[in-house]
Amino acid sequence: MQEYLDLFIHHFSRYADYLWQEITWSSRYWKPWYENYFYMLILLSLVVWGIELSSPWRKNQAPIRKDFWLDAFYMFFNFFLFSLIGYNSISMVGVEAFNDFLELFGVTNLVSFEISTWSHTAQLLVMFLMVDFISWWTHRLLHRVPFLWKFHQVHHSVKEMGFAAHLRYHWMETIVYKSIQYIPMAMIGFGLEDFFIVHIVALAIGHLNHANLNWDYGPLKYVLNNPKMHIWHHAKDIGSNPYGVNFGISLSIWDYLFATAYMPHDGRDIELGYPGDENMPAGFMGQVLAPFKSKS
Repeated sequence: MQEYLDLFIHHFSRYADYLWQEITWSSRYWKPWYENYFYMLILLSLVVWGIELSSPWRKNQAPIRKDFWLDAFYMFFNFFLFSLIGYNSISMVGVEAFNDFLELFGVTNLVSFEISTWSHTAQLLVMFLMVDFISWWTHRLLHRVPFLWKFHQVHHSVKEMGFAAHLRYHWMETIVYKSIQYIPMAMIGFGLEDFFIVHIVALAIGHLNHANLNWDYGPLKYVLNNPKMHIWHHAKDIGSNPYGVNFGISLSIWDYLFATAYMPHDGRDIELGYPGDENMPAGFMGQVLAPFKSKS
């Protein structure tokens, strides 16, 4: 037990130091701007925001839309503060405990499919497809399992779509996604730098999917998720689809393959939310605590 406690303290201190060095751009851990996650996320957000402001789909939607600043806070909380509070440290303890458990059965290396000999492009493509496919199924679980849906309701409480709506989600979703992704990802020899690239690409696509943009990418809409498709995922009225539609994260192809694609007409002015969303608190702390209080 002391070993796990020491591991927690070590990784807590290490992440706090890493985050501070990123924010202050310290020469101690200097890296190119495109590898600084803190400022890369801010830059990406500003670029997509600029695109949606220059060519908005819903002309009557305010540039600073409803709950914009709340969603902006979610960005810093979910991507940085949550990890500092303890997620990063706890997850590392969990990984160590899981590896210790595997050692009881003589398993000392979880990697069973090594692709490091493949070309860099092939590795990135495989990782991107694998992460997105796992995330698609996890997203369906968030809608299908009542307990998980309580947490996912925070994301669906968005009433006006804009890029920052991508960032509003309950911290429990991070635990669910990462836990489900861990074993299959650990079984393949991916590098941390490759995962960073895939993560940034997925973030960019996610920002665009939630942006106030009249985009569907033409014929590529059957492969790439897009704003005109994803807005239907947030529709309050999704017809005879009680468990949701359009679950794609980066790719729409999974929805077309598994018959969950739904775009009955132009969704520019549809009402967003879910039945009962009026009960969702307006503030951050209220939304974080709401799933633990909900009985439905």
